Amino acid sequence: MQWEFVVALVIAIPIILFPAAFIWYLNIGGIYHAIQDARQKRKAAREEKSRAVAEAQQHITATAAREQPAEKELVKTKR
Repeated sequence: MQWEFVVALVIAIPIILFPAAFIWYLNIGGIYHAIQDARQKRKAAREEKSRAVAEAQQHITATAAREQPAEKELVKTKR
């Protein structure tokens, strides 16, 4: 090959490949960001669900303790 052709290739290849590499970089960055965002949303939803379940259990326990009939309390006591 002649040296002029080699110089033309050295100059043309980066000019042609840079836009393609830049678009790949943007796509991969966007996919990475979307995955991170989805993970954070799933984690927040899971924490919210566990918090709601814990609150419901506390409410049920408190309600059940208040609503026990008086005769059940007397069954275990000695007269």
